[in-house]
Amino acid sequence: KGAKAAENAAHFAKTHARGEVVQQVASAYLHAIAASSEVDNATALEAADRLLFDQAHDEHVAGVASNLDELRARVQLQAQQQALIAAQNALEKDLILLKREIGLDPGQKIMLTDPAPYSDLAAQTPEEVRAVALKNRQDYQELQNQTIEFKAVHATYRSQRLPSLSFAGTYKVSHVNGVGSHGNFVAQGSLSMPLFREARLRGDADVAQAQLNAVYAQLADLRGHIDLQVRSALLDVDATAKLVEVARSNVELTTRALSDETDRVSAGVDDNLPLVTAQSTLASAQSNLVESLYQYNLAKLALARSAGILEQQYRVYLGR
Repeated sequence: KGAKAAENAAHFAKTHARGEVVQQVASAYLHAIAASSEVDNATALEAADRLLFDQAHDEHVAGVASNLDELRARVQLQAQQQALIAAQNALEKDLILLKREIGLDPGQKIMLTDPAPYSDLAAQTPEEVRAVALKNRQDYQELQNQTIEFKAVHATYRSQRLPSLSFAGTYKVSHVNGVGSHGNFVAQGSLSMPLFREARLRGDADVAQAQLNAVYAQLADLRGHIDLQVRSALLDVDATAKLVEVARSNVELTTRALSDETDRVSAGVDDNLPLVTAQSTLASAQSNLVESLYQYNLAKLALARSAGILEQQYRVYLGR
């Protein structure tokens, strides 16, 4: 019985390690997707800045714009080119890390086809998630099987101190000159008492009891740790979801502001300084949105991990 419980504990230890692998791979993949989004945003802004610079240059040559406007547009274009180079470099390094996590050669070319996932998560209470965690957490089940194992070991050591009774017997036929005469049988019983092994058996039982008490203490600590992880993960999911909403609103507002400033510059109402400022603000808002989505997805993965269902339900939590 103890050996079977030990086998189950080893199985849950293996599945717990698999969950860690899933979380590491998913985190690396989400980070690579976020880096890819940064590259897309930087590329779009670089194209817009190049268009602005070409327009300022043509207006300066035509004498309808000052040299300052052209210089300002050139500085903005070069700054965005630097941001694009940095974003592409970060993406390449994130892809190398992702390939390492999934066991691919670092030099192999891969392309990410999915955008950053986003989906609202159904509302859950800490009590509901904790109940799921106590049922599915592999590390918790591992400790539960260890308690069964050490209980069996402790019972074994205690039973070795008890007396044992055994029976044996034989039956045969005696032969005289090859002719059977009569049957003979022997029956015997023995009673064994471990009189001179008491100290060793008592010590073994005490060791097993100490191991069992240690596992009980680990179980109690893990129950508190699970409750802490569940509550923290739920708070993170709620906070990051709100951050995503605010970041999306900021992107919409800054996009509208950039469009208005573009119209004003095209109409000759204003120079391109407010336009450059609006572009920088939009770039910052887009980066904040990418980071907010990344943190939101990480928080949902952490919640699934704390509930012990990451490997089975990561698609549900990421909304893919």
